[in-house]
Amino acid sequence: MSNPGLASSVLRFYGETVDESRRLHRSADGRLELARTKELLRRFLPPAPASVLDVGGGTGVHAEWLVEDGYEVSLVDPIARHVEQATSICAASLGDARALDAGDGSYDVVQLLGPLYHLPDADDRRRALAEARRVVKPGGLVAAAAINRYASLFEHVTYAHLHTERMYEPVSKILRTAVHDGAHFTLAYFHRAEELADELRGAGLTDVEVFGIEGPAWSLVKAVEQQPGDGPTDELIESAMAAARMAEPYPELLAASSHLLAVGRAPANAV
Repeated sequence: MSNPGLASSVLRFYGETVDESRRLHRSADGRLELARTKELLRRFLPPAPASVLDVGGGTGVHAEWLVEDGYEVSLVDPIARHVEQATSICAASLGDARALDAGDGSYDVVQLLGPLYHLPDADDRRRALAEARRVVKPGGLVAAAAINRYASLFEHVTYAHLHTERMYEPVSKILRTAVHDGAHFTLAYFHRAEELADELRGAGLTDVEVFGIEGPAWSLVKAVEQQPGDGPTDELIESAMAAARMAEPYPELLAASSHLLAVGRAPANAV
């Protein structure tokens, strides 16, 4: 599927502007996000070798560690540059989260660790989650990530420019509307935790849980990285990881995380 119909800002940002794998491997908050995503998913993944469909899997950052863990991974992404890079890691093809080519009940795990970010229309998000539900096996795992509604508030403090006219109103608009129009990033949707959980349940998934990926201390790590000097120490990142784990029993702290991860299961008696 070569024309997934995404917003032009999304296609341009990931196809021409940013290297997402570099962000997750090089930036401090990206490293925290990657480490915590691995940690959380490994709690719920079935034993390897199970089959995983990585929808919107980008350049294969998550596919890489899943393959190393022994999983059979297939990746789908709407960006041709991503698919070309990911083919060195696993089977990869162009595709749209809202209309997957996979057959019904064909994967043990379906993960959407990016598509919901860039589908501001609720019907599109419902279609993407319905497709994940369709192609996962009965009893199988669906994992979906989202950008937290309040992430931009914390992030732009770390850049020390939230108080400026050019940033104050755009961030205020995200808080009011949950939608970012594309300036400085892409067209994007920002979830509240309870909303993300409701969307998974609306797709027919059960046992839904939502976690703050980076936890409440991620912006401190990112702020240190923005200041002169050597950047955050490994000890600071480990402390932020500990804070993320410690915060898990307290739903009110979900609002302080940059990203959210929701997990749910297809009913075991599905046909």
